Amino acid sequence: MPALKNDTLRQLHSGPDTVEELLDRHLVKKETNKGGGNGEEEEAVLRQRLTSSRREALSLYRDIIRATRFFLWPDQRGVLWRDVLRENARREFEEARFERDPEVITRLLIRGRDSVHNALEKLAEKHRVMLDKDRDQQRR
Repeated sequence: MPALKNDTLRQLHSGPDTVEELLDRHLVKKETNKGGGNGEEEEAVLRQRLTSSRREALSLYRDIIRATRFFLWPDQRGVLWRDVLRENARREFEEARFERDPEVITRLLIRGRDSVHNALEKLAEKHRVMLDKDRDQQRR
């Protein structure tokens, strides 16, 4: 049973593992089409690329929602940062909803992943600093 669960999870999260793989999957490759080409094949490739982009975008959105649960302090207006960050993410995803250029989509996905990673790194660093301060105060 655990093997089946792992296979299911692997299928659900079968996105690229590296930035290079992400770029390779989403960037349009310059190819010369000699002999007319098959419209159905091109359409299938485009459909696969869009499906892959949608899967990546959904994965990123879920990661953002998961990451924002750690931001539990209010801003100057008294609104939790968690809610502010989720609202901003939703707005940005809605603005890019109808984007069809694979290169633009890839840049947006990479920028989003980098932003989530940087925010979590800063949060972890602040948490470490606070823990160090607490330890220093307890020793005194």
